Amino acid sequence: MRLCAGEASVGELADPFEMALPSFMKHIHVLETSGLVQSEKSGRVRTCRLSPDALVGAEDWFQQQRAIWEARLDRFEAYVMQLKKEKERAAAKPSKTTDKTTSKTNKRKGSE
Repeated sequence: MRLCAGEASVGELADPFEMALPSFMKHIHVLETSGLVQSEKSGRVRTCRLSPDALVGAEDWFQQQRAIWEARLDRFEAYVMQLKKEKERAAAKPSKTTDKTTSKTNKRKGSE
């Protein structure tokens, strides 16, 4: 997050972390290899800066994944709503055993 505000020395970036500077430099090297960070050495100070262009590929991939998952969730929501409607219809519709019992009772009352 610190590099979002601008360039910073490796020492400044390493300060908040409880690790040796050589270990921290390995992390910086991985970020440089991936193209996310650029660094340059001036005297004894190595300064790092973000390379936001390297994030464009990741951003595109995230947008594609978001579209895929939003479509999946929309289909899932539609399915759940369909099940809910079917359950409500089944609850509102009297069962056949109830109809037979009701009609027998009505016949008995009418025949008396």
